[in-house]
Amino acid sequence: MGTCQEFLTLPTPTAGGIRGRGMIVAMLTLPAGAAGSRIVGLGHHQPAKVMTNDDIARFVETNDEWIRSRTGIVTRHVAADDVSVADMATAAAEHALADAGVASDDVDLVVVATATAADRSPNTAGRVAYALRTGVQPGASTPEGEEEPDLRDVVGPGVIDVNTACSGFAYAVGIADQAIRAGSARTAVVIGSEKLTAVTDWSDRSTCILTADGAGAVVLQAAEEPAVGPVVWGSEPEITPAVRIEAPDDRFAQDGRAVFKWAITRAADRARRVVEASGLGLDDIQVLVAHQANLRIIEPLAKSLGMEDRVVVTDITESGNTSAASIPLGMSKWWHAGRLPEGAPALLFGFGGGFTWAGQVVLTPQR
Repeated sequence: MGTCQEFLTLPTPTAGGIRGRGMIVAMLTLPAGAAGSRIVGLGHHQPAKVMTNDDIARFVETNDEWIRSRTGIVTRHVAADDVSVADMATAAAEHALADAGVASDDVDLVVVATATAADRSPNTAGRVAYALRTGVQPGASTPEGEEEPDLRDVVGPGVIDVNTACSGFAYAVGIADQAIRAGSARTAVVIGSEKLTAVTDWSDRSTCILTADGAGAVVLQAAEEPAVGPVVWGSEPEITPAVRIEAPDDRFAQDGRAVFKWAITRAADRARRVVEASGLGLDDIQVLVAHQANLRIIEPLAKSLGMEDRVVVTDITESGNTSAASIPLGMSKWWHAGRLPEGAPALLFGFGGGFTWAGQVVLTPQR
């Protein structure tokens, strides 16, 4: 069994020269990065419209009991046509920044994980960064009575979009944490935001019962003692086409049996690799926040890891499957509801389209 001290100790790069043919070749100067990062705030956003299983039964042959027994889902949230992935991401980021007590001007990196953004440029992270500073999305009019912001001398944050579908948030946290440790950032907002209903085939009973919309976010800041463990990521070439959103239809489709088989037979092994990399043991983990794909996947995963008696986030029941948003959305909702302990080791583990997986162990914030 590992200790928290082992988890908090991460390798650091060294600087110096390269010796060759009797001479020292100067190396580039690297910035002095932080020892690590920590989560200081969480936020989320869900559209107001709630769709029940009975609502879905009005347009496909299904019923509430059938959906609950196969997925665990009871309700899901659906965004309006005029609400974008960036809109939801911005709302979640604002919530997280308020929770952290951090001003948007102090953010020097925005990373957004999404597979459903309709707009390619500006990317979603760039749109979020602009909206956090101005209060409106790029191209939108400033509200009446407010002055147009003067951005001529403003240097904004780095803005990165990540698309690894349902594992995207764990990838995004890993990128932001490494940027902080490399000295490229001090404060990062990491967001998962999805509008899956926009790519849903509402005549396909196997997928339309799953999909939902929403966003979740965390604020990461540089820390003297690391509270975000190393990201462990990978892919499964054998089932690369198992989850798809492809042209020309741009509709979500999946081989549900292949995904379920992988989740039941291999996901626990991949999750154990994540815990091992953190320096902790499974007995040390107090919270499991897995991708909210299906309750029939989350509960067996917790059991395989010996974590069924810990805090296992099951936001799937009321939020449905929100792909890259599901981990931060569920984590933030449970945090703000007082259902997560503070300063506790939590295993984040995402898996899905690509076929990708990724995770890290983090310490929950202090209240």
